[in-house]
Amino acid sequence: MQKSNQIYGIRAIIEAIDSQQPINKIFLQRGLSGELFKELEVLIRKNSISASYVPVEKLNRLTRNNHQGAVANISPVQFQSFESLVEQVLEQKKIPLFLMLDQISDVRNFGAMIRTAECTGVDGIIIPKSGAAPITDDTVKTSAGAAFKVPITKVDHLKDAIFYLQSSGIHVIAATEKSDNNVYTTDFKQPCTILMGAEDKGISSSILNLVDATAKLPLLGEIDSLNVSVACGVFLYEVVRQRMG
Repeated sequence: MQKSNQIYGIRAIIEAIDSQQPINKIFLQRGLSGELFKELEVLIRKNSISASYVPVEKLNRLTRNNHQGAVANISPVQFQSFESLVEQVLEQKKIPLFLMLDQISDVRNFGAMIRTAECTGVDGIIIPKSGAAPITDDTVKTSAGAAFKVPITKVDHLKDAIFYLQSSGIHVIAATEKSDNNVYTTDFKQPCTILMGAEDKGISSSILNLVDATAKLPLLGEIDSLNVSVACGVFLYEVVRQRMG
């Protein structure tokens, strides 16, 4: 292993997947074949791990070691089981608060949101296994170490996670400029999950159709949007304000 957050070699990566190591992404050599390589591809699909097929030159830049056509980046933090986390929080708290992120792609935005989540008492952060920003050293640094303190869970599909939260009595409230409701008139005193969307596209329409409520921030200037991590902070601190009051 060249770096603490990197694994190289097909068999080593297969063993890492089998042992449920928190893998951010796997880079595979384009055009490679063989039984062991196919076994790795099957495991990647089965576990919904993000992967990219790249030229061998890319892999050579990632590591000077004998990568055998495969290099994996490992998350510096461990992820928790989604259902176990929800059940544990419900047993401990009457009014839980979760944060769900739909396709957040910038690692520093992600880190800033984790930091705010820790400061506002969020019980867990829910992200999709594919399409989300990985937890890198930059994420951890931007979070000021909060990435090690707030439980983070990856789910196969956000839709299924929303259904599970709703069946557990937890309302899902989406932050979107498409809403007719103001964040300051929305009830956050109930068990809830705040759903934030991607930096460029917001929350996908298929996800937005499933939520219990939507809310937006009042924008009084000429710019029509806030940075997603800033907007997330406003929403979470409105939850704090209401619950403290």
